[in-house]
Amino acid sequence: MPTHNRWLVLLIVSTALFLITIDVTVLYTALPRLTHDLGATNAQKLWIVNAYPLVMAGLLMSTGTLGDRIGHRRMFLAGLAVFGIASLAAAYAPNPQLLIAARALLAVGAAAMMPATLSIIRIVFTDDRERNLAIGVWAAVASGGAAFGPVVGGVLLEYFWWGSVFLINVPVVLLALALTPKLVPAIPGNPDRTWQISGGLVVMVGLVGTIYAIKEFGKLEPSMLTAIIAGVVGLGFLVWFVRMQRAMAAPMVDFALFRHPVFRAGAIGAAISMFVMIGVLLVFTQRVQLVSGMTPLQAAFAIMPLSLASLFAGPLTGLVAQRLGHARVVWLALLVAALGLLGLIFTYDGSMLARFVPLVAIGFGLGATMTGASGAIMLNAPEQQAGMAASIEEVSYEIGSTAGVAMLGSLMTWMYARSFILPDGVETPALARDGIDQAILAAESMAPDLASRVLSAAQFAFDQGFVATLWLSVIAITIAAVAIAVSARNAGTAGHRSH
Repeated sequence: MPTHNRWLVLLIVSTALFLITIDVTVLYTALPRLTHDLGATNAQKLWIVNAYPLVMAGLLMSTGTLGDRIGHRRMFLAGLAVFGIASLAAAYAPNPQLLIAARALLAVGAAAMMPATLSIIRIVFTDDRERNLAIGVWAAVASGGAAFGPVVGGVLLEYFWWGSVFLINVPVVLLALALTPKLVPAIPGNPDRTWQISGGLVVMVGLVGTIYAIKEFGKLEPSMLTAIIAGVVGLGFLVWFVRMQRAMAAPMVDFALFRHPVFRAGAIGAAISMFVMIGVLLVFTQRVQLVSGMTPLQAAFAIMPLSLASLFAGPLTGLVAQRLGHARVVWLALLVAALGLLGLIFTYDGSMLARFVPLVAIGFGLGATMTGASGAIMLNAPEQQAGMAASIEEVSYEIGSTAGVAMLGSLMTWMYARSFILPDGVETPALARDGIDQAILAAESMAPDLASRVLSAAQFAFDQGFVATLWLSVIAITIAAVAIAVSARNAGTAGHRSH
């Protein structure tokens, strides 16, 4: 369904996508101030971050197939409305519990919109070259939005309170609601398409249980029984979902799609790129503020090389991906990001100039991975399953995002707790061992000499966790790159075009 307004359509859906992806990370520079103002614990802080991608991951497969059934423009408009209302609720949340709930509602709107954005692009762009470029722009916005989240948050917090990071969504949503009916074609749905909410709820329970188990294991004194029960329930529900889908004549997720090595490479690349992107952004933006003492605005400039590189990588990769092959693009880009992470391990405590090249390599590698992953998934699925393919891609992103926060955040917490050591005779509230935010709060009521000792111990402990998360990211991303390269080569697809 080509349209002469297709580039304006791309602008509208990309703007909405930018809001969706930016809300994954926009809180990162706001977390120290938000945690202080709302009195959030370290566990609440992780749930404030994770509620959004976790709920979105649970709903995306349902909303993607629902879009195939009722029409993607209708889903897009409904998602915009919910997203705007949830943004207002989050901006004025008076406590951590209501903020977590508002973030969950925000995810409902995002889950309705996100598959529609990519499905609309797939349908309105019929020329292969234009479609590759459009998907490259989409991927650049997806990765750039996540990468620019801390930058936008830092700029806003320089002049406004932390709620402004949500309030900024509202005028953009209103403009998109006004323009969409005029410019985006009313793409008809297929009323015969099977849709069910139960599958999405099963996935959500599975993900919540698994993530809860990971967070519990990451505590200083975990309840092993609670962690094991949560893990068994979570994994059990995920297995149930897979079996449920395989038994259905018209499943929400057609697992046969994963038999295609390029499609599979795209799903792995999407998940691991967001795992690393989200995890690194979270710990890096926290470090430059809580250890280096930067303001939110200074932290925004510190992360800017990664953000800009990720943004520019998308369109550039989109232009060459068809020629090189999407699987090859994915594993090569992952290796570039791995080299950048290694560089950051040895330069993180240096000057901004010393960190510049590693951050650029990380951003470019992850941005290129996302573009290659988008093309690998969307161009290797039947057009009638565009909504399903888009959902699979975005679920891969959200699972990667959620796992990144949960695993890297829990590793950070675990390493901090075990490295936080005070001199003999120095006592401090137990919460100071929970995280550096709590140590800073405790130090505010101490004598200057004691406060200095507590802060030094907390900063040292934080850095031990920071380095550990970078090493885990290097290992994960390298394993993924090698697995994709071997799989593609064995299938004879690494050097060929994807069709």
